[in-house]
Amino acid sequence: MIARNPRELDARKILLADSKWRIEVDKRMPTKSNASMKMDDLIVITGAGGFIAGALTRYFHDKGFTRIRAIDKKPLPEWYQRVPCVESLCMDLSERDNCVRACEGAREVYNLAADMGGMGFIERFRVECLRSILITANLIEAAYRAGVERYFFSSSACAYNTELQKDPKAKALKESDAYPAMAERGYGWEKLMSEMFCQEYWAERGMKTFIARFHNVYGPFGTWDGGREKAPAAICRKVIEAKDSGKHEIVIWGDGTATRSFMYIDDCVQGIDMIMHCDALIATPINLGSSALISINRLVSLVEEIAGITLERKYDLEAPRGVAGRNSDNTMIKRVLNWEPGTALEEGLGTTYAWIEQQYAARKAGKHMPN
Repeated sequence: MIARNPRELDARKILLADSKWRIEVDKRMPTKSNASMKMDDLIVITGAGGFIAGALTRYFHDKGFTRIRAIDKKPLPEWYQRVPCVESLCMDLSERDNCVRACEGAREVYNLAADMGGMGFIERFRVECLRSILITANLIEAAYRAGVERYFFSSSACAYNTELQKDPKAKALKESDAYPAMAERGYGWEKLMSEMFCQEYWAERGMKTFIARFHNVYGPFGTWDGGREKAPAAICRKVIEAKDSGKHEIVIWGDGTATRSFMYIDDCVQGIDMIMHCDALIATPINLGSSALISINRLVSLVEEIAGITLERKYDLEAPRGVAGRNSDNTMIKRVLNWEPGTALEEGLGTTYAWIEQQYAARKAGKHMPN
């Protein structure tokens, strides 16, 4: 049994049974936090030069928060989004001193910094993915020492047991399915270990931590070329390239039967906000993803419909393909937050395709585009 913060002893029970975490929340515990953020409280967002954290930075800025510190190791000109009136810093958070600087004066820290990408990246660069644990170890300690009240960690569905994902029709993954552990090599194990950091900093040191397991996030202002892009962006780009070149064919990694669920970026940032401010979810991993399962072949068809084109399909059976099937079981998030991601894939893909098409045209015209 994990040690519990004595201040929450009567409100929260964390049980370890049959090698699976079971979370039992007392009815006396409020679903939402009683602590209200002031608009001038400092929010720190790491990985902000990237896709999700960049969108999260804009989300809080648009909500009216006036003190946001956005951090990424990428040079500022390479950030996907630079939000006005935000303190934007280029720092490598695998270094302890940089983490100390990052957390100075912060009330909340959102850790989305990691060296990662789509399946093509995480299968080929496992050491780089594993090294993201240095960010977790240094940043969570710096946050604790700085007196940060709430700390968010972006985990991944790659933390789930791969033995449960060998069939394209695999059942949706619920939170307890991470144990017994057999995570995705490299990237998934780093995420699972970082989750444990968050759980123990709450249990032993009393810092409120929050953990969301992302399921395939997509949308504008993300990687769409270069090897780190994920399936929706990669397929949009390939369709645009085929349409532009007149060579009406597309190469699909694998045989096209693999299945996934895809969550639009607006749903993701809203979910992060809700999870971070729900005391019923302290130190409790929770799925954040769509529960609508779709095959890669069907995903290609949707993009073809948006583009108004039909392509000849060629399948690269030697390419990285990941697990056969993965979907999010949203039972827990619906029960605790009375909410789940709701943007239809067709709607989100339309917006994403239009943005990538614009980026593609700008790059073709000779403009420098961050990617």
